[in-house]
Amino acid sequence: MSRAELEARYRALVLQELPERAREGRWVVTADHCFGRIVLDHAVGGRWYDVLDRRRSPAFAQLSDEQLAGAVALAERVLAEGDPLLRALDAQSLAWRGRPPKPATTRR
Repeated sequence: MSRAELEARYRALVLQELPERAREGRWVVTADHCFGRIVLDHAVGGRWYDVLDRRRSPAFAQLSDEQLAGAVALAERVLAEGDPLLRALDAQSLAWRGRPPKPATTRR
């Protein structure tokens, strides 16, 4: 995929497809900004705003081609595997922030 195609796919996954699937399936995360947080964190291996400039928007545009491809691949995996994978990724993202994982019944 070209850079433009990767960016378009990232947007479609994080802003539309994942939140829609999450609401339908009552996943632990349903908000697009939370999907962005999780995918970006895992793309950079920690809190994304420690690596990327949070004042430059969109943050994903600052990723290297390799990181962006990895972010898209991870988002595709979440779309395919659903809530169990999302819970694990979200728990790690929250741990990088010093926060506990969400309880099994909490949705955001």
